[in-house]
Amino acid sequence: MTGPGIALEAFHFLRPLWLIALVVVVIWGLARRSQTRRDPPAEGLAVHLRAALTIGENRQRRFLPIDGVALTIALLILGAAGPTWSRQPDPFVAQSAPLVVALKVTPSMENRDIAPSRLERGKQKIRDLLELRAGARTALVAYAGTAHGVVPMTGDPAVMVPYLEGLSPDIMPQEGDRAADALAMAGTFLSREDMPGATLFVTDMLDPADAEALNTEGGAIAVLTMLPEGTDDPGIDRFTGPVYRATPDDSDLRQIDRMLAAAYRQALLEDSDQPWQDRGPWLAWPAAALMLLWFRRGWTMRWAAVASLALLLPAPQARAGGLADWFFTPDQQGRIAYQRKEYDRAAELFADPLWRGYALYKNGQYAEAVEVLSRVETAQAAFIQGIAAVRNRAYRDGVRAFETALARDPDYPGAAENLALAQEIVDYVETAREQSDTGEEAGIGADDVVFDNEEARGADTQIDAPQEEGAGLLTTEQWMNTVDTRTGDFLRQRFALEAAGRAGE
Repeated sequence: MTGPGIALEAFHFLRPLWLIALVVVVIWGLARRSQTRRDPPAEGLAVHLRAALTIGENRQRRFLPIDGVALTIALLILGAAGPTWSRQPDPFVAQSAPLVVALKVTPSMENRDIAPSRLERGKQKIRDLLELRAGARTALVAYAGTAHGVVPMTGDPAVMVPYLEGLSPDIMPQEGDRAADALAMAGTFLSREDMPGATLFVTDMLDPADAEALNTEGGAIAVLTMLPEGTDDPGIDRFTGPVYRATPDDSDLRQIDRMLAAAYRQALLEDSDQPWQDRGPWLAWPAAALMLLWFRRGWTMRWAAVASLALLLPAPQARAGGLADWFFTPDQQGRIAYQRKEYDRAAELFADPLWRGYALYKNGQYAEAVEVLSRVETAQAAFIQGIAAVRNRAYRDGVRAFETALARDPDYPGAAENLALAQEIVDYVETAREQSDTGEEAGIGADDVVFDNEEARGADTQIDAPQEEGAGLLTTEQWMNTVDTRTGDFLRQRFALEAAGRAGE
């Protein structure tokens, strides 16, 4: 279903009792009748004299002040009723449906009827789709005679690109076209996500048996076909889901992105934990535009005296924050800055400690985020505290925070997994400290990074790497530069081991 169709199906009013107030339309009809008058009798008057003596003959067809007032009141009533057609997205999860891209890596994909080749064009399309879905969680699966997970779910496109470049038919353990196996592996990735996702097959052909398997499988499945214009495939023709043909521009990717957005909105509607998003304030803008007509002569109406009395009431004191403070609360201003990814400004504007703590976390101020979130006694706040503590290398504090989150909500998503990971990091650091040489006799000095050691396992040694060229610990970039193995060689070995393991089973 498309986005407008989903919105139309979900449309309802949050406060429908306000619709009773629409009886003002009846009052408007009575008042408008009093503003008009009947035509004078035409007997005894010539047609031209009657036209000259009649004033306001077409008054009933004019837009009168009462019409504007009634329309304004109707808009305000509808806004008060709370129209809605979508739920509020959770700001702590990705604002897009997770996606698994299944790329066919076979000799047929090296056909050059699409420049530079079907496979290379498919890789280009995947890279462009990653840029279009910046920040959204995406996984990559490669398949031929066997299916293999190349990259698990990640929101960082830079992680996927090197592995994507290393895919070629010669690294696949078996030849073939097992799209059904790729679909099963994609389902494994998607089952670990918090919301339903989609699977996109980037392929040139589908085996008819696999097409039937894709048709019977639930969930959102689409195909991006790498075939030149005018070329068809019987297997793809049997697939009943959406099929997009690769185009020279990005129009095909935008269609896929709209499909994923519709899937995300559908999943969000089914999430009863998220509140509905009140769209009533939108109707305040056309109502305000109609009120501007009241400044015209003859449009003030008699009850404008009531509005004048309201203007005589003491006005609220001006605030130093500027004009925005007259229209938006601090939390609303903070939300606007957050959506613009101005996290430092959002942290200054938010009054809600949960939102303020999360903005500090997004801005990289992990210690400050932990301190602010300690004011909120919810599982969500404790979970974010744990993530911030781990990012700040305070792993034991992270363990405590995740334990607190589980104590407040044993089923809080991701808390148990992150607790296990944080405990594993603490055990690893302390075990490594026990097994390593402290190096104090060698005169090694202090480093800036200190790990906690509450259980007194080993010595609290701080190591400063020597500055001589070729000595000391390597940075991540330096270590990667020393690796001679290409990504394709690594994937070939990994895929071969996985295929051998499955054959042994």
